[in-house]
Amino acid sequence: MRKSSPKTYVPEQEVSRITGRGVQTLRNDRHLGRGIPYVKFGRSVRYSVDDIINFMELHKVDTDSS
Repeated sequence: MRKSSPKTYVPEQEVSRITGRGVQTLRNDRHLGRGIPYVKFGRSVRYSVDDIINFMELHKVDTDSS
Protein backbone atom coordinates (compact mmCIF):
# COMPACT_ATOMS: atom_id res chain seq x y z
CA MET A 1 0.00 0.00 0.00
CA ARG A 2 1.37 3.40 -1.00
CA LYS A 3 1.48 6.15 1.60
CA SER A 4 -0.03 9.47 0.61
CA SER A 5 1.93 12.60 1.36
CA PRO A 6 0.64 14.69 4.25
CA LYS A 7 -1.50 17.70 3.43
CA THR A 8 -0.06 21.12 4.02
CA TYR A 9 -2.18 23.61 5.94
CA VAL A 10 -1.57 27.35 6.15
CA PRO A 11 -3.03 30.19 8.27
CA GLU A 12 -5.42 32.80 6.88
CA GLN A 13 -2.64 35.38 6.52
CA GLU A 14 -0.85 33.05 4.08
CA VAL A 15 -4.11 32.38 2.19
CA SER A 16 -4.58 36.14 1.89
CA ARG A 17 -1.07 36.51 0.47
CA ILE A 18 -1.54 33.61 -2.00
CA THR A 19 -5.00 34.60 -3.25
CA GLY A 20 -4.93 38.38 -2.90
CA ARG A 21 -8.14 38.22 -0.84
CA GLY A 22 -8.17 40.20 2.36
CA VAL A 23 -8.08 38.45 5.73
CA GLN A 24 -11.40 40.10 6.60
CA THR A 25 -12.91 38.77 3.34
CA LEU A 26 -11.79 35.25 4.29
CA ARG A 27 -13.40 35.72 7.71
CA ASN A 28 -16.62 37.02 6.17
CA ASP A 29 -16.71 34.05 3.78
CA ARG A 30 -16.31 31.63 6.71
CA HIS A 31 -19.10 33.36 8.61
CA LEU A 32 -21.40 33.16 5.58
CA GLY A 33 -20.51 29.51 4.89
CA ARG A 34 -18.88 30.14 1.53
CA GLY A 35 -15.41 30.44 0.08
CA ILE A 36 -12.44 28.15 0.58
CA PRO A 37 -12.95 25.09 2.84
CA TYR A 38 -11.08 25.35 6.15
CA VAL A 39 -10.23 23.46 9.32
CA LYS A 40 -10.68 24.94 12.76
CA PHE A 41 -8.91 23.86 15.96
CA GLY A 42 -10.22 25.98 18.80
CA ARG A 43 -9.55 29.54 17.64
CA SER A 44 -6.95 28.49 15.06
CA VAL A 45 -8.09 28.40 11.41
CA ARG A 46 -6.08 26.64 8.71
CA TYR A 47 -6.61 26.09 4.99
CA SER A 48 -5.33 23.16 2.95
CA VAL A 49 -3.04 24.29 0.13
CA ASP A 50 -4.82 21.77 -2.14
CA ASP A 51 -8.19 23.38 -1.31
CA ILE A 52 -6.80 26.86 -2.02
CA ILE A 53 -5.56 25.75 -5.44
CA ASN A 54 -8.84 23.94 -6.22
CA PHE A 55 -10.87 27.01 -5.23
CA MET A 56 -8.77 29.22 -7.49
CA GLU A 57 -9.00 26.76 -10.40
CA LEU A 58 -12.80 26.62 -10.05
CA HIS A 59 -12.92 30.41 -10.40
CA LYS A 60 -10.52 30.63 -13.32
CA VAL A 61 -11.80 32.70 -16.24
CA ASP A 62 -10.78 31.43 -19.68
CA THR A 63 -10.02 34.41 -21.89
CA ASP A 64 -9.36 32.36 -25.02
CA SER A 65 -11.67 33.88 -27.61
CA SER A 66 -11.21 31.22 -30.29
